[in-house]
Amino acid sequence: MKVGIAIPVHNRRATTLRALGSIARADRRGLDVKTFILDDGSRDGTGEAIARAFPDVRVLAGDGTLHYAGGTNRAITAALEWGADHVVAANDDSIFHEAFLQRLVHTATVNHKSIVGALLLLWSQPHRVFQVGLKWRTWYGGWQVPEQLTAFTVPPEPWPVEVLVGNCLLLPAAAIRAHGLLDERRFPLGWGDVQYTVRLRRAGWQLLVDPRARVWCEPNTNPAPLSRRSPAEVLHIFLRNTRHPMNLHRQFVARWHSAPSHAQAVAAYGVFLARLGLKAVGAGGTWPAWPDPAMVDR
Repeated sequence: MKVGIAIPVHNRRATTLRALGSIARADRRGLDVKTFILDDGSRDGTGEAIARAFPDVRVLAGDGTLHYAGGTNRAITAALEWGADHVVAANDDSIFHEAFLQRLVHTATVNHKSIVGALLLLWSQPHRVFQVGLKWRTWYGGWQVPEQLTAFTVPPEPWPVEVLVGNCLLLPAAAIRAHGLLDERRFPLGWGDVQYTVRLRRAGWQLLVDPRARVWCEPNTNPAPLSRRSPAEVLHIFLRNTRHPMNLHRQFVARWHSAPSHAQAVAAYGVFLARLGLKAVGAGGTWPAWPDPAMVDR
């Protein structure tokens, strides 16, 4: 079975080399594995360093404008052209357990029409689960991320989820050919992975997390809080800066294309705006006091 690994990178040479080192140690018995790196215009010598340290890795060149979705799409396309039966879409700020490939492939093989995500953990807190098991909560304001899950409290066997993020997920080639790639026009920087896996689930593909396919990820780097910016800067972010995660148009489009229905997307966006308003007047606690969605249906 041929498995392609598709990773977009940009100016993170040491991080990328560390990820590739852990992939090189992965158990490949019975698998023909090829890694495809889309180097999107790095200026720190990332591509050259990969070629020296990992000559079997195929490095594709981008011009710096592809970003996450476009870079992932180009790497996936190259893997399909190579003849991959499955493609693992992954991030370079990750450390992969040596069994991750075997577990992902096995779970996808024994579960018909399934997309399989790894159990994502934080490398700063190796037992803490990261961005796994998101639940849609309209009156919460959209997708709620569990905060209390650990490697010891998740189910022992693969379990179904509503959505998968793109840090490490295995995509059967049949799913990609039938339903296309990430929407890089609407979601070049973020949310493209969420929208993509929601689209696949709507098309009849089961989304699973395998708790024994473990990947340790770098914690997210969030921009400075809006409270530290001037009113003019905040207004620019809300209305003009579509690269910022708090841009209002970006927030609406993310919900519109990933919610269970458009009506729920509009309602959740209204809740999001209300929460912003409460924070602006200093009353922005948790709203509502939803319990952490840590209880997974087993």
